[in-house]
Amino acid sequence: MNITHDYYAHGTPAERWERARQFFDAKDYAAAARVLVGLVEEVPEQTGPRLLLARSYYHSAQLRRAEAELRIIVERDPVEHYARLMLGRTLERQGRHEEAGPHLRLASALAGDFPEA
Repeated sequence: MNITHDYYAHGTPAERWERARQFFDAKDYAAAARVLVGLVEEVPEQTGPRLLLARSYYHSAQLRRAEAELRIIVERDPVEHYARLMLGRTLERQGRHEEAGPHLRLASALAGDFPEA
């Protein structure tokens, strides 16, 4: 029996969501991700856990993993502006500025941030 894995997987989805948020709020992004991976597998259609998983990956410098989760979100919901913003920032952190630009511009437009004319 893997006691560490059992801790991260223990409890109802709601309890694991709360545990993941507590880890995230405490800036223990790797622990939050360990809880969220199982939760996302269990409820893949829910955006909240997947977005928090992507944010956890981003903050723990697991940028390819963050990118993969964010791409799933924007593919399902192209107007999810925060996921677009995070995807753009994730691509920027990887030095992929040209790819980041369209996502960042779309995120700004979706948020209603238009440049003054």
